[in-house]
This record gives sequence, C-alpha cells and structure tokens, in this order.
Amino acid sequence: MALLWSLLFVDPLIILSTIVHGSLSMVQAIFDPSGRQSLKVARAWARSLLAIARAKVTVEGLENIDPEGSYVFASNHLSYMDTPSVLSRIPVQFRFLAKAGLFQIPFLGWHLKTAGHIPVPREDPRAAVRTLSLAAETIRNRGISLLIFPEGGRSPDGVLQEFKDGAAYIAIKAHVPLVPIAIIGTREILAMGSSTFRSGKVRIRIGEPIPTTGLALPARRELTQTVGARIEAMIAAMIG
Repeated sequence: MALLWSLLFVDPLIILSTIVHGSLSMVQAIFDPSGRQSLKVARAWARSLLAIARAKVTVEGLENIDPEGSYVFASNHLSYMDTPSVLSRIPVQFRFLAKAGLFQIPFLGWHLKTAGHIPVPREDPRAAVRTLSLAAETIRNRGISLLIFPEGGRSPDGVLQEFKDGAAYIAIKAHVPLVPIAIIGTREILAMGSSTFRSGKVRIRIGEPIPTTGLALPARRELTQTVGARIEAMIAAMIG
C-alpha cells in the first residue's frame, strides 16, 4: 500500500491518469452494470501506465484461449506492473481478486469496485473462503474470467514462491479451465521496494488451459501443483 501511494506522488502523470480513468470508469458503471465498458477504460489506464514507464509488452500463446471464454488465470507475481501488463494485452473479460486495502485508495478503489473486481480480506480466513466461493459464482453467473496471483504477493527476489490453492479452488468450483500465465521483465521495470520506473521489455506467455471437468475440491492441491510446475517451466523456457 505504501509503495503504491509513493508511486502516485513520485509521478504526477500516474495521478492524472488514475483520476481521469477512475472517473470515466464510475460514469461507465452507471450506464453499463456488466462492467464491459469499465474494463475498456481499465485497459486504457493500463496502457497509459505502461507508456509512462516506457515498457513494451509482448504476448505469446493467445491462440490457447477464446476471448469469449471463461477461465481462471494463474500468474507469477513480480511487480506492481504485472497487472497493467496483463490487463493491456489479454483480450478476455476478466476481473481481479485484489487485496481489500487497494479498494480504500481514492479513485483506484472506486475504479476497482465499479469495474467488478473482488476484494480479498486476507486477515479473515473465513471471509476469504466466502470470497473464493463468491468469485466462482460470479464466473458462472456473469460468464467472465478471473486473474489471480497464487503466490499471494510479489516475489521479493524474483524466484517463484509456493502457490496457495485459491485459484484452483475457484476454477474447480466454477467448472472452468485453469490457465497458467508466465511473466518476465516487470521486475526490471519496477522492482519490489522501488518507486523508480525503468524502461524495458515485458514478455507474457499464456499456457494451455488445464481442464477442471469432473474434479472435486479435494483435488485443488494437486491442481495447484500442476499449474505451478507449468508456470515454472514456462519461465525457465522464456529465460533460457
């Protein structure tokens, strides 16, 4: 939270872009409760952040997904730039599971709420489980996708951390495929603990969807291990 606030004050362009796009998102939400127009605004906001950071993003594997399909995307997490990178380049109607504290930030929080993103109360395990069930229900009822960072936070050293099983839980309960995503390059643009942007290249690779048809909730641990192994292999292939 402190780092995000510091970024807002370090670069006035980020402040301006967040206020403008957040305001547009709230207006769009009045006329379009589906959140589709708000997502378009969010994509524009994400592209503006990448432009400010002078980051170039390329995506591989778009042929593995249907833009009109519903998925749970599971990605490694290196930097605050992961979200705008994915948001700007993957043409799917997805929402995010985000820390509840982000919803308290003026304009950013309003945008997240009006666009239909889902807050996760990490300090309350029971509430967190209810949130996972709500997320699965949202996918089924609205035909959208979710993006989740199963590590639970940014990796402090760039090494893939142990995955939590929330993404697998939601995918199984929503009866949708779990899709691995590997990201490299964002840590060099905005490292954890830094408020300085550096220009650079970001690569995103979308893996083949992992079906969840016929799986029960007890299988979520094995599914989590499978998606983690695939992301780890994808990262190694991209770096090597």
